[in-house]
Amino acid sequence: QVQLVESGGGLAQPGGSLRLSCAASGIRFSATVMGWYRQAPGKQRELVATITSGGTTNYADSVKGRFTISANNAKATVDLQMNSLKSEDTAVYYCNVRRIVTPVSNYWGQGIRVTVSS
Repeated sequence: QVQLVESGGGLAQPGGSLRLSCAASGIRFSATVMGWYRQAPGKQRELVATITSGGTTNYADSVKGRFTISANNAKATVDLQMNSLKSEDTAVYYCNVRRIVTPVSNYWGQGIRVTVSS
């Protein structure tokens, strides 16, 4: 059974930093895309950043230059370093892992809250 467990959320001041971590069990990071998504109150879930098991990254325009996604394939972990935080980064952040070869599958963590406020 695949489980994704997020950690590292909480409260940060504008301009501050937080680091989110996601530990996966029951799945290998091979032919996978790992990512972070977020959902703010009253809004749809949106992509924040993804990284493939080959190391290719992709970022939402709103976080480029401020957030960095990284992954450790051997440990099956994916992290999101968030710097220069803004109030609009406040949301529940979800870890996601997608296997892109047969059997194609998609997994979500339970979500972790990030609040940016002074």
